[in-house]
Amino acid sequence: MADGIWLRFLSGPEIDSLGLTRLEIVDAVEEAVREHGEGRTSFEPRVHLMPDNGGIGHFNILRGHLDGLGEHGISGVKVVGDFVPNYQKGLPSELAMATLFDPTTGVPLAVLDATMITAARTGAMTTVGARHLARRDSKILAHAGARGTAWWNVTMLDDLFDLDEIRVTSRRPESREKFAAELSAELSTPVRVVATAEEAFDGADVLVEATRLTEPEPLLRTAAVKPGAFVVPYGTISAVELDLLDVMDKVVVDDWREAQSGRFGALRRHVDTGRLSPETLYAELGQIVAGQKPGRENDAERNLFWHRGLSLLDVAIAHLILRKAEAADVGTMLRFH
Repeated sequence: MADGIWLRFLSGPEIDSLGLTRLEIVDAVEEAVREHGEGRTSFEPRVHLMPDNGGIGHFNILRGHLDGLGEHGISGVKVVGDFVPNYQKGLPSELAMATLFDPTTGVPLAVLDATMITAARTGAMTTVGARHLARRDSKILAHAGARGTAWWNVTMLDDLFDLDEIRVTSRRPESREKFAAELSAELSTPVRVVATAEEAFDGADVLVEATRLTEPEPLLRTAAVKPGAFVVPYGTISAVELDLLDVMDKVVVDDWREAQSGRFGALRRHVDTGRLSPETLYAELGQIVAGQKPGRENDAERNLFWHRGLSLLDVAIAHLILRKAEAADVGTMLRFH
């Protein structure tokens, strides 16, 4: 206290300069999921702040703590705006800020641009789910949606699998063409642009629904899910048919309490109508990662993983970034007290 309390501020460009690899991010997320399965975490369901802005967007507030990070664990809070029309202003639809705290004193440790964290942790969670629930020989990846998380979903899954084809689609032709061009510049796997979700999902091995609907619409049809498929629906508004869960062998969520909370989510109707319940739920992913339940057990299983975005993942990646920044002396030290 003699020299005051200082915290580290990390901007987006400074975080980019640290050179985090996709594998580092996926591994950090998997370890956080493991801790969740082992009961070594604390967090509250996200809450929504809904400004009177004509429905153009809202804020999500996420709070979490992991026992296994740092000397005494790490606590964190993230606020992320979700504003779909931002593309009209050249802005990401999701802009976020995260704060990290010492859980033994309440001292703030860091303030970070969490926009990349939000997108990357979503892709990493999709990939951790795929590590445990998808067929190892999956060859065709179908992805609907081209927002910020899409890049991380596709590139991280491409790192995991020896894919033959990546199919991408989105509602706006210009967005799907741009997304495909960016992927083709990064990956060696052939990327094919298709006009409809139906064409993308037909017969695919890994099906990711990450659309930005404003009203429910069945873009991912149950009939498109073949034996052995792995399905990840996580759009804000439902884009799947109500009977989708009827063909699934295993339905897994990131956290059951989180799955029941809030107004949004791809399987909100399935929870509200009782189709997804403690009786029909197979496991939380943490139980599988921690070895308490088996993941995929045969090549014919149809498995589904619904993740809503755990604050624990934001804290885990923010902590990884902070440690790298400290080692490289990157960021700006700000006097707090």
